[in-house]
Amino acid sequence: MAMIHLLDDPDARVRRALAEALATSPAAPRPVVLALAQDQPDVACHVLTLSPVLAQSDLVDLVGRGGRMLRGLVAARPGLGPGAAAAIAEVGEAADIRILLDNPRATITRYALQRIAERFGACPEIRAVLADRADLPLVARDILVRCLTQSLGQSSLLVNLLDPARLAHVLRETDCCTTLQMAAECSPTERQKLVEHLVANDRIDSIFLLRALVGGEIEVLAACMCALSGLGEERVRAVLATGRHHALRALYEACGLAREVAHVFVEATLLWRKMAAEPAMPPEFSLSAELRTQIAPPADPYAPVSELLALVEQMETSARRQQARHLSQTLRSVA
Repeated sequence: MAMIHLLDDPDARVRRALAEALATSPAAPRPVVLALAQDQPDVACHVLTLSPVLAQSDLVDLVGRGGRMLRGLVAARPGLGPGAAAAIAEVGEAADIRILLDNPRATITRYALQRIAERFGACPEIRAVLADRADLPLVARDILVRCLTQSLGQSSLLVNLLDPARLAHVLRETDCCTTLQMAAECSPTERQKLVEHLVANDRIDSIFLLRALVGGEIEVLAACMCALSGLGEERVRAVLATGRHHALRALYEACGLAREVAHVFVEATLLWRKMAAEPAMPPEFSLSAELRTQIAPPADPYAPVSELLALVEQMETSARRQQARHLSQTLRSVA
């Protein structure tokens, strides 16, 4: 009763002394601790950061009802549990989030990290801290890449160097290639989650699929096609590996591709099988040239089929330039 009476003392030094005395005690009266936790910051800080009496539900409630200073104190709490960390990730401001991410003993779930990426991916400081985390889920990393791409698109340097159409193209290509690389290098579970995220945001189009196919990223292609078509993984893989022309076309059309576009994918798949069966292809072999012998380019250079054929040629040229650079570096290192 005496401690409850002290809660109404007008002198903050008295309440601060009470908070310091009760901060680490597991036997401290719960009503007193809760009242001190909602006092002014220099009083509340002791119990908010140290008191074992405060349960996760208490901290979640305090985060939801408290101000920025209170959220920052909770975010700095040693051993902060996943519930309170998730609450801060959901309602905290940038300063609170930074304190939370800098807390080495806070348990931050993968979902909470994704929410932070969704809410603050445009903040360079938070984006840099998140990107350095080894436990950052791939979906969150993709969100950061998108935010960085958008930031580059607003850079005065790039805006002044490139015309709008060229800049948009470069950023789109960068985003597509980066996402494809991440999907190719991750575990099957992470890949599945990333693909579901991409499908939900309408980010898988014919360009992305063709890059995966021509680049030999068949695991990524199969995962995307399963998500788009609703077919099982075994069925999709079987059709990609051995399906005849009509089965392939039906599969690609089930993914939402138009018939003329699906025709390009069918021919590219058949050529991919040929290349996989004959690893030592002659140097003069050209995938883009082979495709053009099978598919007559439309008169309209901006038609989807024309764009896909141009993409294959561009990828082929880029790969050969990369090989040439690698060979040049090798020769210089030997010389």
